[in-house]
Amino acid sequence: MPASTLPKTDGKVVRRSGLLSANPPASDSDDESDYLDSDEPRKKRRVRQDAAEEESSDEESSDESESEESEESEESEGEEEEAEEDEDEDKKVAAQLLPKVAHIPSTFSAPSRVRSRVPTDDKTAATAAAQKKAIDEAVRAIAAGDANGTAPEDPAADAAANVLAAPTDPNTTFDAISVKPWLVRSLSNMAIRRPTAIQKGCIPAILRGHDCIGGSRTGSGKTVAFAVPILQAWSADPSAIFALVLTPTRELALQIYEQFMAISAPQPLKALLVTGGADMRPQAIALAKNPHIVIATPGRLADHIRTSGEDTVGGLKRVRYVVLDEADRLLTAAPTLPDAASRGGGGKKNKNRSDGAASGSMLPDVETCLSALPPPTKRQTLLFTATVTPEVRALKTMPRSADRLPVFVCEVETHAPAIPATLTQCHLTVPVTHREHYLHAFLSTAHNAALPAVIVFVNRTSTAAYLHHLLRLLGHRVTALHAALPQRQRTDNLGRFRAAAARILVATDVAARGLDIPEVALVVNYDVPRLPDDYIHRVGRTARAGRRGEAVTFVGQRDVDLVLAIEARVGRPLEAWSEEGVNLETRVTKEALKLVGEKKREALLEIEENREVGGKRKRGMLKLRAT
Repeated sequence: MPASTLPKTDGKVVRRSGLLSANPPASDSDDESDYLDSDEPRKKRRVRQDAAEEESSDEESSDESESEESEESEESEGEEEEAEEDEDEDKKVAAQLLPKVAHIPSTFSAPSRVRSRVPTDDKTAATAAAQKKAIDEAVRAIAAGDANGTAPEDPAADAAANVLAAPTDPNTTFDAISVKPWLVRSLSNMAIRRPTAIQKGCIPAILRGHDCIGGSRTGSGKTVAFAVPILQAWSADPSAIFALVLTPTRELALQIYEQFMAISAPQPLKALLVTGGADMRPQAIALAKNPHIVIATPGRLADHIRTSGEDTVGGLKRVRYVVLDEADRLLTAAPTLPDAASRGGGGKKNKNRSDGAASGSMLPDVETCLSALPPPTKRQTLLFTATVTPEVRALKTMPRSADRLPVFVCEVETHAPAIPATLTQCHLTVPVTHREHYLHAFLSTAHNAALPAVIVFVNRTSTAAYLHHLLRLLGHRVTALHAALPQRQRTDNLGRFRAAAARILVATDVAARGLDIPEVALVVNYDVPRLPDDYIHRVGRTARAGRRGEAVTFVGQRDVDLVLAIEARVGRPLEAWSEEGVNLETRVTKEALKLVGEKKREALLEIEENREVGGKRKRGMLKLRAT
């Protein structure tokens, strides 16, 4: 499918590849200058005709009429100046209004003037009146946003003026938003009895047939917001392949798959998980059998589309719903983490470069996936994210055919502070050379040692592997999750952490998005994330759904600028960490310095012995040499 280009937003260009749009961009004749100046010649022509008539009558009049003519000419000059001032004022008003009403439906997308006179023709007059009424409503909506404290020139105000707010009635039930009884019972069995704000806003709109952009904090129930309406529509017509869900990481894809299966338990739903790290052949066979729902990572599904035949991926042409979960990550054109180690598999060539990766652009693979689907006019497109980026917002202003419903945009608390009030954010200043010593002492305090689940985030897979070995040797119940691990081991490690067999999870950003582990009470940023939005996703693994949580960021002397950017993004400073009766520096000096130093050497030796060389483990090669 040919991909056209979106307007640049903050220096980035997003290629839309027919995501929400069905029509090409407007022609040059619809540009802003034509929109403003289309009536100017008519106005000046009328003024000049009036002046000419007055001059012809004055030539036949007496001296008395000549004096009157001079007075009238002065008045006409004043009228002309006043008309030009009025015209300038019209231009200023229109220039301010145009960016804010660009999303208004096409029935009045190209009026000849902002303040047009009512024509004599009754039909044309009615149309002009309807246009004026609609623009007045848009102006009132913008004014209402300004009254709420948002400046008109603020980009957030532009977005807020185009946002349909979600209902906030705490007594709303799933029955009240048109969810079928079998789904209500299924959700109740999962202890989900009342819809969250994002669910109350999006479910009815999706059921009505709208394309949807949903933005809300982590842990607010976005998966249910798109799974419920899809399953309700599928139950009425259980065809295949009914829906495709794209998500950036394997772990999140597995979680969404499990939620679809749990919600649809009363029905014979056939869902398929298509992710990297597994054999492609069984996946291709399962795709050819046309399951009802496909949950996939873009890299692996794109590989199937490129290499498989029509009998395997032909069912994708019948998809009615496509979901882009964590849409900001899927649609970003620039790498979010320029760490080569976190992309690959410990030096191995990574064929599924975007599967579970913390860096690199997934956009080419997403475009390949979308190219195998029906056109946007024959499917519903649903985008959900915790961080609504300019790239995502730009999609709602795409040109659309007149017979299509407008894009429904529901942003819940996205303009409020990005971090919930139940989350305590702290920083801990540590020397770069003894960071792991402080981590051991920090995790061993009386308060932290009693916590049921802790996630330690790092920036590199090599750091994750090192800390996993080190903390295990130091006696902690720990497991790891990063892109360098085989898929089976990643799944097993995550299962151990969920089952509390491991208390600490050392992870890269593959675990930062979407994973819902309610027991997590503490998140440690061993490495400061390089982007503020990555920080928000990391700390969003705790304090979910109203629970309390704590996030502690280790800060070195070179991390100050990163921390300042994070504080600006979340809207409040990070407090200095403290625990009553605990002097961490003293503990490191007296206890951790020697012990961690010894275990550090053992951990590095283990990593070196288990490192693969030429496809074989180095330990095995050493044994062969010894014999």
